Amino acid sequence: MTELLEVRDLVKHFPVRAGLFRSTGALKAVDGISFSIGVGQTLGLVGESGCGKSTTGRLVMRLLDPTSGSIRLAGEEIGTLRGAALQEYRRRVQIVFQNPASALNPRQSVGAAIAAPLLAQGIAPPGGAKARVRDLMDRVGLRPDHYNRFPHEFSGGQKQRVGIARALALDPQLIVCDEPVSALDVSVQAQVINLLQDIQQETGVAYLFISHDLSVVRHFADRVAVMYLGHMAEQGTTADVFAAPRHPYTRALLSAVPSPGADRAHRIRLAGDLPSPSDPPSGCVFRTRCPVYAALGESRQRLCRDEAPAPASGAACHHVEAANAVLASAG
Repeated sequence: MTELLEVRDLVKHFPVRAGLFRSTGALKAVDGISFSIGVGQTLGLVGESGCGKSTTGRLVMRLLDPTSGSIRLAGEEIGTLRGAALQEYRRRVQIVFQNPASALNPRQSVGAAIAAPLLAQGIAPPGGAKARVRDLMDRVGLRPDHYNRFPHEFSGGQKQRVGIARALALDPQLIVCDEPVSALDVSVQAQVINLLQDIQQETGVAYLFISHDLSVVRHFADRVAVMYLGHMAEQGTTADVFAAPRHPYTRALLSAVPSPGADRAHRIRLAGDLPSPSDPPSGCVFRTRCPVYAALGESRQRLCRDEAPAPASGAACHHVEAANAVLASAG
């Protein structure tokens, strides 16, 4: 697989302030994650709300500057890009936002919204911008007479199609999809996912697909990365992660996915609430909610408290084999 995007040891800490000038700490939204996306591939980035998924997407887009770490697109470091170089990077990487209504200017026609990236980049496509926009509208399933209509005249699914057309306007290499179907009805979700797949097959674009819906990710992604409290818990191919998850957190997430005939007694329930990213637990950040931690002996618990686990074999857990035994016996 030829890698298009390479993220290494990415960190984003937001300062926590008391008053106007005094800093009292940092909110560790993203705390040292690494992943890659191949050319024409889809990586599904999943986890609970507050785990750092959307912050990661904005770092990749360079809507936020990283605190440290490396982000490379086709081998080029983008974390330090400025001016014209940054503008060129944003031509190559686009985003589809979660809420299609708030992503569109209510005073701007959808034709003008789709043409906006072309104007911002100073690009004059063959045949003119209007012809290019009409071609994009046709590609995403919108009619030509929609060109002069305004967002309030469209359904949620149609608005998201406008957002997708706008993201495609500059022929990007990578599109960050930040919960692109979570605000849509289930039937419309399927239509939008199928549209994104068709576009990928036609253009070879890669996706960073951020979602909390594991059933959608299973259908859509080539690889899956599971985040917890700013850290990467597990990574692997979609088939491997769904068939044989190794991290206790991944297993808990998958046990909560509704499926026909599922036994609710086998659902893995996590104790407590997600800790604050301003004051994460020491060592393994998942240990305070881990269903395996309480079953371990003191020496093993000490390892979880004192050392952050490395992502060996794709899962950041000190006791993968013990976790498998404990969770299997509980099920």
